[in-house]
Amino acid sequence: MAKRGISILKGIEAEKVTELLNRAYCDEWLAYYQYFIESKVVKGLMKDAAIAELDQHAADELRHANMVADRMMQLGGTPVLHPNDWTKYSNCGYEAPEDPDVLSVLEQAIKGEQCAISVYSEIVDITRDKDIVTYDMASQILADEVEHEEDLQDLYDDIHEFIAEIKKNIH
Repeated sequence: MAKRGISILKGIEAEKVTELLNRAYCDEWLAYYQYFIESKVVKGLMKDAAIAELDQHAADELRHANMVADRMMQLGGTPVLHPNDWTKYSNCGYEAPEDPDVLSVLEQAIKGEQCAISVYSEIVDITRDKDIVTYDMASQILADEVEHEEDLQDLYDDIHEFIAEIKKNIH
């Protein structure tokens, strides 16, 4: 734990920031696994495009988990140590991709990104002008999550448009 690094906090306790980050850390691991498993089981129209997107997002979520864990350690905290606790402390939870249809998988993924946007938006609001390092990190992750939602929504919309075009041409 870096004493000078913690001393720059203004009006917020390191323990409070660590608590927020630990919940986000659990979200990141669950999101990583959700994207990982979705890319393995997804089926249907344009599944290869979905797999590429899901694999990229999985890698980003793992990178986010590393960023969050590193920041917690800087603040003198400890990341949640056991995977069994991830759902317990998570903000966003985990939804198994029981319906592997590409549209269902994308809907779940979009919902997860929307939750992540809310989580990191809150962390940004709480740490603004109080913890610049966490604020900057959360802002970077928030930008990624916004981009993820857009990418997934675009793919979802493209598939819907493709289906509508096929239906129009059949009749």
